[in-house]
Amino acid sequence: MARVFVGVGSNIDPEANVPRALKLLARDLPVLAISTFYRTPALGRPNDPPFVNGVIEIGDTFGPLELKRALERTEAALGRRRQPDRYAPRTIDLDLLVYGNRHETSDELKLPHPDILHRRFVAAPLFELAPTLVLPGSDMAVGKVVKSLEAFPMEPLPGLTQQLRKELLHEGRDQP
Repeated sequence: MARVFVGVGSNIDPEANVPRALKLLARDLPVLAISTFYRTPALGRPNDPPFVNGVIEIGDTFGPLELKRALERTEAALGRRRQPDRYAPRTIDLDLLVYGNRHETSDELKLPHPDILHRRFVAAPLFELAPTLVLPGSDMAVGKVVKSLEAFPMEPLPGLTQQLRKELLHEGRDQP
């Protein structure tokens, strides 16, 4: 089975919306691993509320495009409405980051997700879950990506992280 990673973010009531989103996803897809979640400032928008960001690994049987649609349905169920301003506050943001060894660039789907190369709050949690991952379609190890990115304020949220792991992962599973 392909290793599948999804970026998770919210800056509208994130302590409620992140768990809600993951519980909705877990109804149809097994959640295999959960990275540390972090509080981060909104990029370039100092007056917006901070985000809560992390990465999950899931088991998937849909295929990448259907999975992307399932993520969008989960976003819609939590009130996410896509706006022209792609950086507007949001209840939940679910991005398909990596789907096995798939490398794809189309209007509908980009794999691996381009934000991995530009956002520390995406790359660092991905590295936590998959430290030996080499991004498909390149020779770029995710660890090298993290080292290449500028520092960015990321406050770990151990309470939220532990809550999510306790509620969504099988007890006894090793977890970073």
